[in-house]
Amino acid sequence: MAKDDLNSDKELHKGDKVEWQTHGTTTEGTVVEKITSETEAAGRTVKASKDEPQYRVESDKSGKDAVHKPESLDKKN
Repeated sequence: MAKDDLNSDKELHKGDKVEWQTHGTTTEGTVVEKITSETEAAGRTVKASKDEPQYRVESDKSGKDAVHKPESLDKKN
């Protein structure tokens, strides 16, 4: 799925399988949480809102958390 296919009307949900680019490689993982307010997650301050949510994801390979904007995540089928 191209990044353009994941637009504002395609919302991700907890448990969705996704992939994203990390240091030139594709990482696969799972959506853990939708973040809709400023909070601390994955070792940083996340400036999210209801209009501009971000998603906490867990890497399948490392088990580590990361936070990404929806346009950075591709939902897997």
